[in-house]
Amino acid sequence: MAEALRIENLHVEFRSPAGAVKALNGVSLTQQEGETYCIVGESGAGKSTLALAIMGLLPYNSSVLDGSIYFQGVDLIQAKPEYIRSLRGQEISMVFQDAQAALNPVEPIGSQLEEVIHQHSNISLRNANRMAQDMLREMGLPDPKRVMGQYPFALSGGMCQRVMMAIALVLRPKLLIADEPTSGLDVTLQAEMLERLRALVREQGSSVLLITHDMGVVASMANKVGVIYGGCLVEHADVIPLFRRAQHPYTWSLLQSLPRLDDAGRKIQPLPGNPPDLVNLGQECPFLPRCFKAINQCRNLPRPTLTQTEPGHHVACYNPIQPPPPE
Repeated sequence: MAEALRIENLHVEFRSPAGAVKALNGVSLTQQEGETYCIVGESGAGKSTLALAIMGLLPYNSSVLDGSIYFQGVDLIQAKPEYIRSLRGQEISMVFQDAQAALNPVEPIGSQLEEVIHQHSNISLRNANRMAQDMLREMGLPDPKRVMGQYPFALSGGMCQRVMMAIALVLRPKLLIADEPTSGLDVTLQAEMLERLRALVREQGSSVLLITHDMGVVASMANKVGVIYGGCLVEHADVIPLFRRAQHPYTWSLLQSLPRLDDAGRKIQPLPGNPPDLVNLGQECPFLPRCFKAINQCRNLPRPTLTQTEPGHHVACYNPIQPPPPE
């Protein structure tokens, strides 16, 4: 299977009055074509920063200190801005976390959809309008012609989310980055949005990088999962082994904080403590202050790197949880 995306040792920091915020600290991952790769972790772990780095949309106060992002064999970190702009919308698209904030409030929906088509193709105005309406209809929006003339403030949150999906998918990109695409939506609409993503993978062979903190979404969508904490990738595995045999204490703690239908009497165990201060992040494992399995190596040695513990399963931990034997 061909490679869709490869990230190597990515370090990103933000300048702030309090000091340098170490948002990403050596993230490395590989995604294959036609694969849905889920990135999970707490708020502030660096998930959205990773997505913005891939898109070349990091804010002005950010710096990429080290690392590479390879797409179609080209390092996007070193590529010219013109090349990055040519990829956005056509080869790589992104569904942003807050759909209503991401849409332009002073332009009608139709103009925003048609702009993406015009920027990356030679399609005529009439055909672009028809293409935009067809895409809105495909996203389940009633009366697409009327929606084309409306402004974002006239639409509900769910409708704005569908419009963002339409903008991202109208040119059938090879890689779709979806940053919390179901946040703030009711469960029925969540299921519909996820089915749209599945259809994209199934019909177009596209790859999806799905960013979420909803483990239920991960279980239903992912082929592979990367768990990020304090700007570091701490565990990487196929979805079923990760849920059945989580080995990093952070991943295990995340799963213990979820209710289970097959064990209704099990007590939910919240994860104690707070996320790390990314301004004063040390060289040791970022999960150390909250870890129940910390040993001397964790306190005295540099941050652990991802190490394969079983085929396809990598963990960054000096004292990983010993998993039960595979079923």
